[in-house]
Amino acid sequence: MSLQHSSDDKIQVIRTQPDQSLGCAIIDAQGREVPITEEMIQSACRELDQRLVKPAKQD
Repeated sequence: MSLQHSSDDKIQVIRTQPDQSLGCAIIDAQGREVPITEEMIQSACRELDQRLVKPAKQD
């Protein structure tokens, strides 16, 4: 994603099986492996979009 794209852009994700695993995980504070879900990634992207600071216009 670049600064030229708005956060309203939608990209269709096609999976061969419903609820297909993304194949990655994080380790929580108790040392357990927690699968990373698509919703976790979407939430992180929304948060980053909200924190985006657009560059000042240059003359």
